[in-house]
Formats: sequence, C-alpha cells, structure tokens
Amino acid sequence: MSYLKFDKTVMTNLEESLSREVLRTNRKGAYHCTTVVDCNTRKYHGLLVMPVPDLNDENHVLLSSLDETVIQHKAEFNLGLHKYPGNHFSPNGHKYIREYTSDTMPRTLYRVGGVILSKEKVFSSFENRIMIKYTLEDAHSATTLRFRPFLAFRSVKTLTKENSNYNRDYQEITNGIKTCMYPGYPELYMQFNKKATFVYDPHWYKDIEYPKEQERGYPYQEDLYVPGYFEVAIKKGESVYFCAGDEQVATTQLKTLYEKEVDSRTPRNNFYNSLKNSAQQFYFRPNETDAYLLAGYPWFKVRARDLFIALPGCTLAIDDPVRFEKIMHTAMPAVRAFMQNNEPDKVIKEINQPDVMLWAIWAIQQYAQKEGIKKTHECYAEFIKEILDYFLMQKHPDMKVMDNGLLYADGKEHAITWMNSTINGKPVVTRSGYIVEFNALWYNALCFYTELTGGVPLENYDPTIKAIEKSFSETFVNGYNYLFDSVSGTRVDWSVRPNMIFAVSLIYSPLTRAQKRSVLDIVTKELLIPKGLRSLSPKSEGYHPHYAGPQYDRDLAYHQGAAWPWLLGPYLEAYLRVFGKGGVSFAERMLISMEEEITLHCIGTISELFDGNPPFIGRGAISYAMSVAAILQTLELLKKYNMD
Repeated sequence: MSYLKFDKTVMTNLEESLSREVLRTNRKGAYHCTTVVDCNTRKYHGLLVMPVPDLNDENHVLLSSLDETVIQHKAEFNLGLHKYPGNHFSPNGHKYIREYTSDTMPRTLYRVGGVILSKEKVFSSFENRIMIKYTLEDAHSATTLRFRPFLAFRSVKTLTKENSNYNRDYQEITNGIKTCMYPGYPELYMQFNKKATFVYDPHWYKDIEYPKEQERGYPYQEDLYVPGYFEVAIKKGESVYFCAGDEQVATTQLKTLYEKEVDSRTPRNNFYNSLKNSAQQFYFRPNETDAYLLAGYPWFKVRARDLFIALPGCTLAIDDPVRFEKIMHTAMPAVRAFMQNNEPDKVIKEINQPDVMLWAIWAIQQYAQKEGIKKTHECYAEFIKEILDYFLMQKHPDMKVMDNGLLYADGKEHAITWMNSTINGKPVVTRSGYIVEFNALWYNALCFYTELTGGVPLENYDPTIKAIEKSFSETFVNGYNYLFDSVSGTRVDWSVRPNMIFAVSLIYSPLTRAQKRSVLDIVTKELLIPKGLRSLSPKSEGYHPHYAGPQYDRDLAYHQGAAWPWLLGPYLEAYLRVFGKGGVSFAERMLISMEEEITLHCIGTISELFDGNPPFIGRGAISYAMSVAAILQTLELLKKYNMD
C-alpha cells in the first residue's frame, strides 16, 4: 500500500490536482517541479531547471515539459496538459490518469483503451539530468509513443515569447538530439535508451498560461518552442527510458543509471521518511569541497539565517552529523571573513544580519545535544568564543552590547530580523532596539559557552550573563505577562508576536518558570493554529491573515498574520519544557495536521507559510528548509521524551 497515493477521482479533478505539486532536486541546485498531472502552473516549473553560472546566479528552465502521445491503429491519445486563455486546458491528458503515487519516485499510471502505461521520473543526484521510465504494462496491439519537448531556455524570473533570435539548429546524437536555443546556454541533450526517430517539425505553442503567476500579480503567459517530436515503438512489458540533461550519456547505461538513482532513495513510506527526503533535497554542493543548505524551492538560494536555523533539523535529526560538519565547515570561514573584514560571502547571502551568528551558536548547541560536549568543544569552542568576543568588543556594525548586558540593534530603516518584508525599501514590521529573540539567543549563547568550557563562570562572560538575568525581565516582561517584541527607548511594541517563544524554548532562559508559563499561554491562545504560529495576533493592529494577491498585499501579510510552520518547532519544544512528558500527547496531535499537509500542496514536504485564518492554505515557497527542519527536530525531541 502506497503512503503517498492519489486515485483517479483526485487526478481527473483539476481543482484538486493542480494545487498539488511535485519537486525533485539534485546537489547542484537543479530541479524538476510541476503539478501531479504534469501541467505547469508557475514560471518556476519545468522538467529540467538548472543554474547556468555563465549567465547569472539564477535558475533557468531549459526543458519546460514533455508531451507524450500513445498511438495505436493510427489513433492518437495525447497525455499532455497545458492551460490556455479562457480557462481552456489542452490536450486534457489528465483524463487518462488512473492513479499517482510518490513513494520512491513520482509514478503516474495511464489507461487509454486497452493500453496501460506507467511513467516514473527520477532526478539525478549529482548531474543536471531528468530521467523518465515508460513501461507498457498492457496492450493488445502494436503501440508507438510520441514525445514533443517544449523548450524554454529562459530564467525562472522571466517568460519568453515567440521571437526570431532563437537557434533552430539541432544535431543528431546517439538515440536522440542536442540543441541550444540561445547563446550562453548549455546544450540540451535529449536521448532514449533505444533507437528513436526524431521528426523535425518546429512550432511555437502560444499563450500557455501559469495561473499561480496570475494569482500573484505577475505576467503569466508565454510561448514555448517545440522543435519536433520523437517516436519510439514499445512492446507489452517493455520499458523505454528517456533523459534530458546538459551532458550526453551512454544510452546503453541509461537503464543502469536510472536504477542506481532509485536504489539510493529512501522510500517515502511514512511521515518521517518523507521529511527526510525533503531535507536532503535542500543539500547544495556547487563544487567538491563546499556544502550548503538552500533555503527553499523553487526560488530561494542560500541564506545565512535560514541555513543555521534549518541545519540541525536537516542533518542531525536524520542521523547525518557528518553533513552538519561539512556545511558548518563551509559556513565558518564565511562568518569569520565577515567578522574580520565586513566581507560578504558570494554564496551565503545576508551574512551581515545581526542575529545570524547567534543562530550559528544555537545550531552548534543542537550538535552538542546529539554528539556530546567533548566533541563539540573540540570542533567549535574557538569559533563560538570568536563570535562572543566580536559582540562584546562592539565590532558588529549593526548591533551593540549595552551596559545592561542586552543587545541593541538599529532596525528603523532596514529589516534586520527574520521578519524582513519591506515596502518601498522600508520594513513592514519595524523591529529595532532591544529585540526579544536576539536577546534570548544572546543569553543562551553565553550560557552554552560556559557549559562547553566546563561550567565554571568565566571572567569575560559571567558579568554579562548576570546582568541579562536582571535586565531581560525588566525590559521585556510587561504588565500582561507576555513579552514586548522590541523596546527602543520609550517606544515599546505591544504587538503579540511569536518571537517571545524563544525565551521559553531555548535551553538557557532568563525567565522564571511562572513567566515561561505565562508566555506559553499567550502564544497558545492568540498565535497557535494547526499549521504553525501566526506572525501577529488577530487582536493586534494591522492583522493580515491571507498571504495572497499582488506583491504589495503579500508583503503586508508576510509577517502581519501569516502563520509559519518553522515556529511550531520552538513552540512545541517550549511546551515540552514547561509540561514535560505530560505535553507529549499534545505535541503529537499538533503534528497530525502537518502530516496531512504533505499530501495537499507540494507532495512529501512543507510550505514556507500558511494563511493565518481557515482554511489555512499553504503559501510562499512550496518546500521550505526551516519548515521541514522544525518538524524533523520535533519528531526527534518526541522520540527522546517517549524513551524516558
């Protein structure tokens, strides 16, 4: 029985099937993404989407889609699906789908009269290559498959129109062709494992629409170039393999290459394994020595804060400490370069954000929980000390340590926290001065380093720790027993926001037990929904729960009411810290909604954010590293509580 399975009733109902997306990635930042019925609904969708460093640092859609046609007795049954103006879909290939499963690889089963055809897709782990296996499960007469490749050769941020600048030339290669539409792009190699006849029949398919872009207020129509079609005869029980990539393959090895990729996969046969696969899809290795985490798909690159927040969940929580060490080994020189020279990193973006180094220490603290204090001290104690001294010596350009021990950061003109949406260059949420999670992380970092060095009070840090223990509550705890989000002089932010939860969830907290309980109660009553924590209470001014519409509307809602799954991790950790083993059943119930989520939007993974009001629709990036990591960490934490 398949864990991720959708039957005919879901697949043939476009209202249901077009909202469900599928994503497969490799370690080089390339990916395949579309809907479960293979109808592209975003400009970011494509069968082969990959970086082209010679052009820019964006991803590019080379092969948009591949339309398959089943031919018997000269009758043609096209399995493709595209949206055109007037809400018109053609050729309506979804009506032939009988089921879709996604346990090991995406698998679609079609029935056309007496023909039963299965299609399975796998993305190469280390090459920019999509491979598709077609198997004729049943047929009662001679059958031919025809394939029409829809080419784009464009950035994911743009759309293309019919033009005269494209290159129509192609060259025949073993069992296929290679072609390149525009200068600067790599050749696209399309090959089969057996002899395929290519018929040159160039056409532009015009006004293909992407409804997700239309919803978001962006241009949403484009023209795609089809150079011709391939034809391959197939017999009952036979499998035909197709691949598309930026390198030629030995077609006699295509079946072996495909099976090797399949064998290396962990089946998505339960919630944990689905999230494990999703976590591994964020791994990014642009060269032999460096390792990173991408922030999310389909549009995010490597971002410093996201990297450190997601790192423990995407590595340690799936028993991969070696991956943690490789990524941290790559990130530490970048952090040091910034501390020494204010030097930005070419790959890790936003490393200048003032809380980034605090999240790096938090990530190392999670490593210590898994691998032990001794090993952590050997690997990372010096790095942590460098960061703490950097702050205490007042070297960070955007943050200072005040006499009361607290960190003070200027965010009036620039967004400096994870709540970073802007309109006309100005922060939507102004968070400046004493920022609550910055100082919770700062106190936790100082205490953790003391633990790492033997638990003996340290002359350089102990006075700051003691000062924070007094000033944190004086600064942030208000008369209603929750925490101000930020305090700047006489200006205090009374908004009920989720950032205060870190003062409860972190291992070291300057709050009393009673204060922790009060904070948890307020967060539970006003911010908790089944998909995460709202970024703002409905009772607070400016609440915008629906992250939809044009960019301006979405920017208003991004941190003003939209709910974030990644915050469910610290919330449940805080809940378990307050209630102990008595909170386990509640935490487990909260995860039920997240398990449901992996069948509703992008199959097997979790979205970036959700609307703050019912029906809690998934929004933003369809697969988000911090969301996936938080749930994996929660599962790991629950495992420990259940073992006690």
